[in-house]
Amino acid sequence: MDTSDAALWEEYVGSPTAACRERLVTRYLPLIKYVVGRMTVSPPQGLDYEDLWSFGVFGLLDAIDRFDPAKGFSFRTFAVPRIRGAVLDELRKCDWVSRTGREKLQRLNRAVEKVLRDRGALRDEWVMQEMGVDERTYYEILELSSRNYMASLDEVLSLEDGDVSLEGILSDGRDGAAELLEREEELEQVVDALRRLPEREAQVLSLYYYEGLALKEIGRVLGVTESRVSQIHGHALSALRAILEAERTKPGETLI
Repeated sequence: MDTSDAALWEEYVGSPTAACRERLVTRYLPLIKYVVGRMTVSPPQGLDYEDLWSFGVFGLLDAIDRFDPAKGFSFRTFAVPRIRGAVLDELRKCDWVSRTGREKLQRLNRAVEKVLRDRGALRDEWVMQEMGVDERTYYEILELSSRNYMASLDEVLSLEDGDVSLEGILSDGRDGAAELLEREEELEQVVDALRRLPEREAQVLSLYYYEGLALKEIGRVLGVTESRVSQIHGHALSALRAILEAERTKPGETLI
């Protein structure tokens, strides 16, 4: 936290007036645009990105009210999952994913879990065979998984209540270390799951959530199309969910 931010927080903690709170909101409004710009969601019919930004304000206000500078971690690390969560909460109310789309995602998740359980690893052809779909349909479902707001990584990891975000995990003890240490067991499970992903899936998650690159930028780094990056992202989220679920339901067993 830089000097100006620290002074502003010191003033707010000492005298939490409406005027001081408004200055904090103004200071961190760009963070909302940053978070929304990196979420793999598109506004449903009748909404635009300005609506998503307005949803994020609710998360920012909640973060300001709950943040404790005395704990030593940055406000940005603390606020990002809450801004994202506020946007996702409002999108859920819109229920913009069709019933058919949800059924496809459920089939994908079940197939990934079964392939991991039976084979101990993931390959696209194995998942396609388990789902009984052709390659085109399979990749369309992967893209849906990547775009779907229910596939945000905080929800896949089910660690949001502990204030753990992938940014913190992949930062290897930088901002948010105090929070991560409080959830050491969960952190180890997540790190282990990330290590068990295929190299390209892990690389996409790292570039997207830690390096802050957009899907198009990741495509240029990897030499593939933005659409392909979206598919890899969806595949990685499904695999993470399956690995973590297997670990939670079958403690002591390993998939590989």
